[in-house]
Order: sequence, then structure tokens, then C-alpha cells
Amino acid sequence: MKIAIQGIPGSFHHQVVLDYFGNTSEISYYKTFEQVVKAVFEGKDQYAVLAIENSIAGAILPNYELIDRYGLSISGEYYLPISHNLMVLPGQKIEAIKEVRSHPMALLQCKKFFEAYPEVLLIDDIDTATVAKRIATDGLEGIGAIASKTAAAIYQLEILASDIQTVKDNFTRFIILKRGKPEITDGVNKVSLKITISNEKGSLAKLLTLLSDYGLNLSKIQSVPVIEKPWDYAFFIDAQFKEYVHFRSALEKIEQEGAEVKVLGEYVSRK
Repeated sequence: MKIAIQGIPGSFHHQVVLDYFGNTSEISYYKTFEQVVKAVFEGKDQYAVLAIENSIAGAILPNYELIDRYGLSISGEYYLPISHNLMVLPGQKIEAIKEVRSHPMALLQCKKFFEAYPEVLLIDDIDTATVAKRIATDGLEGIGAIASKTAAAIYQLEILASDIQTVKDNFTRFIILKRGKPEITDGVNKVSLKITISNEKGSLAKLLTLLSDYGLNLSKIQSVPVIEKPWDYAFFIDAQFKEYVHFRSALEKIEQEGAEVKVLGEYVSRK
């Protein structure tokens, strides 16, 4: 089984593969999210792990567009608690650290911790694990990385401070992507949809009411413009349900009302 991810060993995407698929999977590493999605679309990899939203930063809008454009389907999801850790070459003290580098979002989420160290310069970098690898490979003294505990173990760095993120309950939701249409499996209780509605007064309110009437509980709704139709919008929606038949009935009703519905995935909720 080959799994595509954005990033390198020690990244949070890598951690999700280990947690979700286990240690025996073969991982393909790519620089961009589009390369990841394209690899699955072309059949180079069977699955992809893709970050789609964070409990603090919100949705990753470009990734919604990639899923839709390449026609992949969502087969599962995983919520990863994000633990940010300050790591350096072994034997260094925090007083000797002059710079800390990481992904901009990681630095932002740890800003309060560094208020106690105003002399430390925080520098934006490509991602978390790449900085950890560079410190280890190049033997960079006086420079720290913010990354996962897995990255520290892989690159043999010493953790000076653990869980330094300001908001401790910080989760990123990852989705599992594959080629082909969504497969219905036992226990399915969550769906991801793209619904395009007409630009008419009350159309969105009618849609939300209809979903509620059929027992679908919305956990996510994200609007995106329809490029070909100025001021028309499509909505990426995640919804949970207890009865699968109610979900199918809701889809039929939505289509009868003139909306365009695309099922992106039917899967078992991990939350």
C-alpha cells in the first residue's frame, strides 16, 4: 500500500499515516499538496493523506478545490492532536538558542511561550520537519526547530520544551483520499458533499432547513465561488447522520429542488 503525503518523515502528515495505516505502509513524499493529489489521480499511489482544516486556523480552502478538480473521493478522516515541541542538537541549553525556525502557523501557535525569551528570533520556514532535519544534517548550533516528537526521534534532536502551543486542545483534521467513487461501508455515518445552488433569495436557508429536516447534522460548511457564474456559490458540506436512508432521501430532495450535488465521500466519523 502506497500513501502520498506532503512533507518529509517527521511531519504531521507522516504521523497520520503511522497512526491510521500503521508502520508497514510505503510512503511517497511530495513538496506540494497538488503533487499529492495528482499522484493518487494518476495511480502512482493508492491513497493520500491531506490536511483539510485546523481547529484554530480553520479550513484549508485550496485543498477543497484540489479534491473537487481531480475527482478524488474521501474514504476516511483522522483528527490529530497537534503537539509543538522545541528541539535542538543534543547538549544545548535554551539560553544558547538565538533563532527558532518553523512553519509560520507553528510559530504563531507558540508565540506566547517565546514571550519569556525575547532575545530569540522567530523565523518563518517551509515546514516543521524540514527544519528539524536541516538542523541535524548541517549540525546547526544555536538554532531550534518547532516540530513533532516523531521528528525529534527521527533526526535525533533533543527536546528542550514539550507541548509549547498556546492552545493545548489544538487539532488538525486530515482526510484520506483515493481514486474512484465513494464506497459505502458498514457503519457509514458521515458524508462530504459539494452542493451548488442557484443565486436566489433564501436558497441557502432552504438547503440548510432541508438537511435538518432529514436528520443531517452539519459539522462543516464552506462556501466557494463558482468561477464560471459570477456571484453563484458552491458549498462544501460535512454532515453526520444516524440513518443512511435519511441521507439518501435528503440528496434526492435536494436534487429535486434544482441544486447540483456531488458526493465527495461517505465514511465513518472519527470524532
